[in-house]
Amino acid sequence: MSRGCRRGLVGPLGCHREGFREDLRRLGYSRSGEKRQLQLLASLSRWLEAECLSLAAVASPRVESFFVARRAAGYVNLRTDRSLAPLLGYLRRIGVLEKVERTRPVGPNEELLDRFRRYLMIERGLVEGTARFYIHVAGLFVAERDGGNGATFVDLKAADVTRFVTEVCDGRGLSSARQAISALRSFLRFLHLEGLTSVALDDAVLSVAGSSSSPPRPVSPEVVARLVASCDRRSVMGRRDYAILMLLVRLGLRGGEVAGLGLDDFDWRAGVVVVRGKGRRRDRLPLPADVGQAVAAYLWCGRPRVEDRRLFLRCCAPIRGLAGSGAVGAVVARACRAAGVPFVSPHRLRHTLATEMLGAGASLSEIGQVLRHRHTSTTAIYAAVDHTRLATLARPWPGGEQ
Repeated sequence: MSRGCRRGLVGPLGCHREGFREDLRRLGYSRSGEKRQLQLLASLSRWLEAECLSLAAVASPRVESFFVARRAAGYVNLRTDRSLAPLLGYLRRIGVLEKVERTRPVGPNEELLDRFRRYLMIERGLVEGTARFYIHVAGLFVAERDGGNGATFVDLKAADVTRFVTEVCDGRGLSSARQAISALRSFLRFLHLEGLTSVALDDAVLSVAGSSSSPPRPVSPEVVARLVASCDRRSVMGRRDYAILMLLVRLGLRGGEVAGLGLDDFDWRAGVVVVRGKGRRRDRLPLPADVGQAVAAYLWCGRPRVEDRRLFLRCCAPIRGLAGSGAVGAVVARACRAAGVPFVSPHRLRHTLATEMLGAGASLSEIGQVLRHRHTSTTAIYAAVDHTRLATLARPWPGGEQ
């Protein structure tokens, strides 16, 4: 029977207790949180010993048996395998467990979709959320082509593509249908690149007719002011949230772009910030003085001193960079509740900046440069909200004023 390095702690995890304790403190866990995690480690180590399992079992499906027994015993905390995230992260960082980013595909369809995912992320440079939706649509198409032994595309015809387009767009709104069409075109191009189809059938995908039913909906300046003022800048979280809101309001960044900012993206002497946008774009934007002051205040009096080089960090353990656009959306939602206003998405703040620029006399091309649009047609949607300029284009009503 193996024993831990600490007296009274048996099992293969015994030797890692003290190192794990230090890692928890580095990640900002409170003493009570640290205690619970160490108790979980001790219980898990004893279970591994009793079941004659190696340490590698903690990262395998077999560990679910441990949590089934834990729930049956009446534990109210750390009852699922999600509670192992701090321990698994530590064991992988020190090289005890292999760094496994994702489960390996289990069949031909899963293998195909996994290759498509790598194509989207590496070759196309799509962000995680967009790639996830594309894979979802591709998965529906693959499932339709699966005859039981994996999907085949040798006999794929334009009529098959048209039928699937009709099915996948049924019940979707205009925007969602267009996204599904883009996903299918991308998958069909990928199939041709892989040699799975004899001809490229992406041109066989019909476009979705129609136009957006409503123009962008900006937020009033009063609401924006209330959102920004709702942050309690006496607290660490308030200073962080204030800096995030200033980046959204003044620079029109997307939520994912804010979450992706790093400490090395700011050139304080030149007064610019590097933003990583869609399609691996890297743009240098001027940093307004008030935005720079908000970020600097968070850096000097709020941001924890950790190894993570991302700018914005969680305020509770484990202290690490914000997860993505969803975390930024949660910051805006919290500000909405504090300000007593209906929910506003980060993207509506982007629309608000464009609308304010338009009202101040900026041209559509100038707005496109600030928002970093690749196509002028994307910026053209803001023409619909400029009623003053549109009025100059209106023709007189036949027969007199109406």
